[in-house]
Amino acid sequence: MTMTYRGTTALITGASAGLGAEFARQLASRGADVVLVARREDRLAELAADLEASFGITATALPFDLTRGDAAAALRRELDARGIRVQTLVGNAGFGMKGAFVEADAARIDEMVQLNIATLVSITREFLPDLVADGRGALVNIASTAAYQPCPSMAAYGATKAFVLSFTEALAYETKDSPLRVLAVSPGATRTEFFDVVGTDEAAVGRLQKPAQVVGRALRELEGRRAPASFVSGGVNAMNARLVRLLPRRIALTVSGRVLA
Repeated sequence: MTMTYRGTTALITGASAGLGAEFARQLASRGADVVLVARREDRLAELAADLEASFGITATALPFDLTRGDAAAALRRELDARGIRVQTLVGNAGFGMKGAFVEADAARIDEMVQLNIATLVSITREFLPDLVADGRGALVNIASTAAYQPCPSMAAYGATKAFVLSFTEALAYETKDSPLRVLAVSPGATRTEFFDVVGTDEAAVGRLQKPAQVVGRALRELEGRRAPASFVSGGVNAMNARLVRLLPRRIALTVSGRVLA
């Protein structure tokens, strides 16, 4: 199946910077209208204006707090009120934390789990029936190379991304008889604001990629003759992800703990 973009709309969470903004730019360059969702209204408005001027598409900026428990239903109501139907969903919103779990701020952990898992699941459930019924677009969720092994000092973050990877791969299988493409993207370390939020570059493992590289690869996978359920971005990252699955679990845990210490 050939992917079509013109005449479709992509909803992108976490769209104010990094991978989210890059997904918006590359999808808009292919002719898709975009709905940009994140907290920072000024960033969204600036990006929307730039995309409309550059590509002649419609870009809708929706400043929104996705950590709300009712985020999915509220987002649906807003799009319905505007008469917007979505064919592609990019679940990019999320953040990480580094440090010993026992010392972490409990409220911040809850916020991360809500955003990385609960909100992603509820938004996916809200819009997936429409995506499947239309069949022209894709569901893309952002996992991480942290999903492939336990991550001491990033215990909760790594676990949230393991959930995203497993959840999205399962959905890819469940929808395999529909035209919808479903893809989990596991970037390695990428030059985004992720490490500003984490508070240290020490969480970066391996060579930093650019957002354009990760998103370009993701769209090429979606546009291929047979899209995979998931992929790891970057040759070394992919090799490491395969290798860690061959190691005994306790050894993978030890190696990960030393790398992330």
